[in-house]
Amino acid sequence: MHTHSSFSADACDCLADMVGQAKRLGLRYYGTAEHFDCDYIPLGLTYEGGAPVYTDASGYFSAARALQREACGGAFTYLAGAEFGYSDDEGVIAAYRRIIAEYSPDFIINSVHTCDGADCWYESYFSGKDRRTAYSRYLMRVIRSLSAPYPYDIVAHVGYVSRNAPYADAKLNYCEFSELYDEILKGVIARGKILEVNASARGAGSAFLPDCDVLARYAELGGAKLSFASDAHELSAIARGGDGVAAALKKLGFTRLTVPCRGLELEVEL
Repeated sequence: MHTHSSFSADACDCLADMVGQAKRLGLRYYGTAEHFDCDYIPLGLTYEGGAPVYTDASGYFSAARALQREACGGAFTYLAGAEFGYSDDEGVIAAYRRIIAEYSPDFIINSVHTCDGADCWYESYFSGKDRRTAYSRYLMRVIRSLSAPYPYDIVAHVGYVSRNAPYADAKLNYCEFSELYDEILKGVIARGKILEVNASARGAGSAFLPDCDVLARYAELGGAKLSFASDAHELSAIARGGDGVAAALKKLGFTRLTVPCRGLELEVEL
């Protein structure tokens, strides 16, 4: 449910090819969630190379709706979503509301990429921060994002800050930040949102984000709604890590994934 085509500035392959590959792989549901990183704008941030930080919404949704008419059918459903980079800036919130009103994404992913004026992927975020401070500040930002004043379905890649962290032990463990994690997990459950399991963990010290320690606590608290993300930015990464995630989730007692589509939730057996 979380992949990117070349409509996103950091992805490689065209939308039609991504959807076609997903269908060839035999996926039952496939979602693209192109980047709308409007959170970059009030911070004066840019992508490397100066590429636009938000997707051409008109072009993307026009192409996606055409592909839905052509590609869907039988056992395959393609969903056209959006990934919103969280910000509490009023201009950013207004921009996201306009996208929702004008284009009606099939689903919305709520992501925290920026904190303390920087993207948590880059060295500038970690400058002057010890590990506990960097991770705590990020987790507190995730807590704030749960109250985003626009509709969303999925809470994405909790632990994003650890993907490229410069620490010898990068793993963001539940036991070290249990109070903050509990507030996140309880907030996801109370709001009826879906917690994403993201297989693009990079250097986070685990195979996926969040890791099994966090997912076990989520289950203990009564959480059941999960979404799978390969976070693919190219054809070869579609569904990557899916088998490992499914096996781990089954071991933890989860039996299904939740697929959001325009306010409805479809339950799919693992």
